[in-house]
Amino acid sequence: MKAAAFDYVKAGSIEQVVDLLSRHGDDARVLAGGQTLMATLNMRLSEPALVIDITGLATLRGIEHRGEVLRIGALATHSQIEQSPLVARHAPLLVEAAPHIAHRAIRNRGTWGGSIAYADPAAEWPACLLALGGTVVAQGPAGERRIAADDFFTGLYTTALRPDEIVVAGEVPVAAPDGWSGMAQLARRHGDYAIVGLAASARRSRGALSSPRLAFMGVATTPWRARRTEALLEGKAPDEATLALAVASLRAEIDPLPDLTNTPETKRHLAGVLLQRLLAAARA
Repeated sequence: MKAAAFDYVKAGSIEQVVDLLSRHGDDARVLAGGQTLMATLNMRLSEPALVIDITGLATLRGIEHRGEVLRIGALATHSQIEQSPLVARHAPLLVEAAPHIAHRAIRNRGTWGGSIAYADPAAEWPACLLALGGTVVAQGPAGERRIAADDFFTGLYTTALRPDEIVVAGEVPVAAPDGWSGMAQLARRHGDYAIVGLAASARRSRGALSSPRLAFMGVATTPWRARRTEALLEGKAPDEATLALAVASLRAEIDPLPDLTNTPETKRHLAGVLLQRLLAAARA
């Protein structure tokens, strides 16, 4: 199939993008890396009247260390994040997660902001942003607005973005000296969407975990935090007894959605396997 006819504008500024979104609403789509949009256009899963190309907006590029956060521009590609010394130093979870995203050709084109805005519950960046307690920076007619990752993903491919807003960046806290993070996922083949994935972070003090965040992908309509299991892990060392309690807690808490080839029970089991692996790694 080929895309239905649409008008095309290559935006010259963020203000122009916001103005176009304000005037066209749901009839407009934003083109960044195009790795999702082009496929949905060609399959006619999306039939916008207007496509707004933002690839020429230099202000949406770049990765910066700003005080206590690492700010990643919406047009930063997956490969740029994967190869960035700043990201490796201040948000190592993102470097660990990047190789799991599809294949090199897609990572060279796909963007951080596009992945966050599309909000695929099986994608890596939304789960990482949630695991790190990050923030989405949106811009609309009233200027910039910051939305906590915990509040941003509201439903299947649905976010707290307003119709006249665009994602301009994502911010994550700079990794603390006592911080720990990890990523694990299970997929049928490398580059496939994960059957189940887990992005996790915590602080470590004298062997005990504090402020743990467990963000699962591929189990719900949004990236999903296992809050009861996080509470169980608070203040505990990830020894064998704690691992067993945490896995049991998770399997009681999680209610995963099935997919075409995996039942909820399979995903429940795999989620426990991933949690056990990452908590064992947190002891190192």
